[in-house]
Amino acid sequence: MRVLALVCTLKPSPARSSSDLIARQLLDQFAERKVTGEVVRVVDHDVRPGVEADMGEGDQWPDIRRKVHDADILLITTPTWVGHPSSVAQRVLERLDAELSETDDEGRPGLFGKVAVAAVVGNEDGAHKIIADLFQALNDTGFSIPAQGATYWNGEAMQGGDYQDLDETPEPVASTNATLVRNAVHLAEVLSRAQYPAS
Repeated sequence: MRVLALVCTLKPSPARSSSDLIARQLLDQFAERKVTGEVVRVVDHDVRPGVEADMGEGDQWPDIRRKVHDADILLITTPTWVGHPSSVAQRVLERLDAELSETDDEGRPGLFGKVAVAAVVGNEDGAHKIIADLFQALNDTGFSIPAQGATYWNGEAMQGGDYQDLDETPEPVASTNATLVRNAVHLAEVLSRAQYPAS
């Protein structure tokens, strides 16, 4: 089983990123459950604007798209910017829109049977709204969302601060991270044995 983490920070590598940190923390927990993982920092790639699977010469989304299709679980991590997901996360959702027209041999959308989870970090409020927006779009494109399939950390209001600067992961976040991983793996295993009905 495989998990792909699309890290939607605005910071290109090798800059430190809280979105990258929480993705790697989650992938460590997936690895404990024998799920192999990969991190893709989307901003490091030329992902063109649009809603097609391939936006033409120079577009690097098709390579990322192949990784999405090869994975059993998709993890999207994003910072909070003015109460919204990053523009990079929005672009990922827009590019995934192309999957609505892709079906398998039995008429099911191509992403049926895949699981999606999310993690949000930021020093301002907005995580619940961001998760709702992510999950609506991911469910629309065919992903299944496990129970409590999201985790987040918000800093104290109007105080600044950064997840990556914490001395340790707060216990409620660590517990929620563990639940996300456990439930995502469970749902992915169920779907691997029993795919949704054909159209």
